[in-house]
Amino acid sequence: QVQLVESGGGLAQAGGSLTLSCATSERIASIDVMAWFRQAPGKEREFVARSRRFGSKTDIQDSLKGRFTLARDNAKNTLNLQMNNLKPDDTAMYYCVSGSSWGPGTQVTVSS
Repeated sequence: QVQLVESGGGLAQAGGSLTLSCATSERIASIDVMAWFRQAPGKEREFVARSRRFGSKTDIQDSLKGRFTLARDNAKNTLNLQMNNLKPDDTAMYYCVSGSSWGPGTQVTVSS
């Protein structure tokens, strides 16, 4: 089972940017599907973005398109979520997922 570790979270001001990285224990180039989810306090976990190996396709939650982008870095073996124009509503714990494996999460807090 692949091991995942997120990094890059922290405190940002509204309008700022953060890049979250997910490091994998296996060659990321061999992993079919990887995704990011997030969960804000008192809210249900929600899908953020997904990367599919075949066709190098990415899917971003509709409401986040234009602000969030997702890319694999095969050289560094990471899945990177670039978040721009951050909003207080983006405050959440962000999780990297592959199959049934979840990372421990990284906290993102956006101040207004």
